Amino acid sequence: MSKIVELLKKSGYSKKAIEYFVKKTNVGEIKDASVFFSFTGPCGDTIEIYLKIKHGIIKQAKFQATGCAGAFASGSALCEIIKGKTLDQAKNIKKQEIIKSLGGLPGLKIHCACLAKTTLNKAIEKYLK
Repeated sequence: MSKIVELLKKSGYSKKAIEYFVKKTNVGEIKDASVFFSFTGPCGDTIEIYLKIKHGIIKQAKFQATGCAGAFASGSALCEIIKGKTLDQAKNIKKQEIIKSLGGLPGLKIHCACLAKTTLNKAIEKYLK
């Protein structure tokens, strides 16, 4: 694992992003999720998000990804940010908040934060329908 960590450091990933990737923070499924949504971005990475919502509040959030470390780090950070937020608050989160919470992302991986955010927005839209 240390070779992967070193490679991620050399690639410009922050300590926090690497930690989320290595520990697989918030990765998994919620069996009785209020909503599930899967979205594939133009880069080919896919994020699946599971939300448990009660009285308009996101009580639990998990995700799965097929993609790079940036997708996993962004999904992890997003799930941490949205727990305890209302649906409106979650919808209004900006990709910059995801990036900031990670301590940054390599320039070529900024789209991963967009992928996580887009997947969340589409999940919320699905839930509200």
